[in-house]
Amino acid sequence: MTPQHTVITLPNLLTAYRFAVVPIILLCLQPGAGVWAGLIAFILFLTGALSDLADGYVARMMRSETVLGKLIDPLADKVLIVAALIMLIPLDRVAAWVAFVIIARELVITGFRGVAADAGIIIAADRLGKIKSIFQYTALCVLIFPAALLSWPYLQEFGEILLLIAMVLTVWSGVDYFVRFRRLYLAAGSSPSR
Repeated sequence: MTPQHTVITLPNLLTAYRFAVVPIILLCLQPGAGVWAGLIAFILFLTGALSDLADGYVARMMRSETVLGKLIDPLADKVLIVAALIMLIPLDRVAAWVAFVIIARELVITGFRGVAADAGIIIAADRLGKIKSIFQYTALCVLIFPAALLSWPYLQEFGEILLLIAMVLTVWSGVDYFVRFRRLYLAAGSSPSR
């Protein structure tokens, strides 16, 4: 079996880790779960974010990029981000409208990815998308971290500012993705039907 057809690779295991931690994060971010549950959620989210930053690099270094990895990697990122955003709304750490804008963009881009994949087009993440992801992860790490464990009174405000920046970058990178998608889709000899 060539590495391109192998499903169980280190990068794919790192991607699977992000899926695996989501249910625990959901439990730990329940309202009233307590400070230590919040700390566990923070650690799991942080390690999930780091696994996202690592898996692509590891795949390239080990030359073990797979079609499955290219498909499930962005999905795992979105599941992790969306889970955190939704769970932080009832805790009054994320405004619902900010979460909606970010989630809506992710859903739309996932749809475009599906259409592109069906046409045999794979649009790789660019630098803007990576910067967007870093801001999303950083903002959510700050907002998940239990403020009771830190004496700095502006932790929540700092996290909200980072998330607003992440939201702007999310929309911007979404528009950029659509422009690249449209150019490649038309160049492949297809035209969007709607």
